Amino acid sequence: MQDDQHYLAANKALWNKRTAVHVTSSFYDVPAFLEGRSSLNSIELALLGDVRGKRILHLQCHFGQDTLSLARMGADVTGVDLSDAAIAQANALTAQLGLQDQAQFICCDVYSLPEHLQDSFDIVFTSYGTIGWLPDLNKWAGVVQRFLKPGGIFVMAEFHPVVWMFDDQFTRVQYDYFNTETIVENNNDTYTDAEDNADVKGVAYSWNHPLSEVFESLLTKGLQLQTFQEFDYSPYNCFQNTTGENGHFQIKGMEGKLPMVYAFKFLKP
Repeated sequence: MQDDQHYLAANKALWNKRTAVHVTSSFYDVPAFLEGRSSLNSIELALLGDVRGKRILHLQCHFGQDTLSLARMGADVTGVDLSDAAIAQANALTAQLGLQDQAQFICCDVYSLPEHLQDSFDIVFTSYGTIGWLPDLNKWAGVVQRFLKPGGIFVMAEFHPVVWMFDDQFTRVQYDYFNTETIVENNNDTYTDAEDNADVKGVAYSWNHPLSEVFESLLTKGLQLQTFQEFDYSPYNCFQNTTGENGHFQIKGMEGKLPMVYAFKFLKP
């Protein structure tokens, strides 16, 4: 994308506003998290395995709940996010939990991370609603490859690109499955259940990435696919027109028919 700074500034401003709402929402339930609840789901936990003693890089970490959940499991974790409001909240949670020795956070966009970090990691991790904010997956895959140690793994769980084809109510196909254009939207709300979304307004720039684009970007960087899975549910109730409970949410009328999440593990030889 030619005007990188424009889309980054707009998305950063939007996520700064969202963070202020998210941290007080029951969706993220920060009080329960502080009391010990893990924010990670069975999908990604199965792929991550035993993380004790592992060095993990968490890309697009939002305000750090998953990052800190990994730290609680015994990992040494570095979280990265574009939003300075999110990183400030992540640092505050880290201090509250006394995890400063196990978790650190960097505020930057994914593409510029090599300018801020020189380490290498046993695991690179990202999950749920991340790559749609990135225009260039080849560049993203290069960052993943750059920070993985030889023998390290990349684990990702993400919403299925088929989900992003539909309008918000899942009544019709509105967008291309393939990455054909920048999607520019005026956002007036956010996906949490907070009562007041009045301050969550802003322009969002996003991109749909088909599975072929995701896989090809990583394969061309020399990474080797180990496991690939698809799921007919979302662990989060973050879409409209849903049914279900207890981390198993589906679209009404499409139960069992729609792929909602995919997950995989790649190895750096």
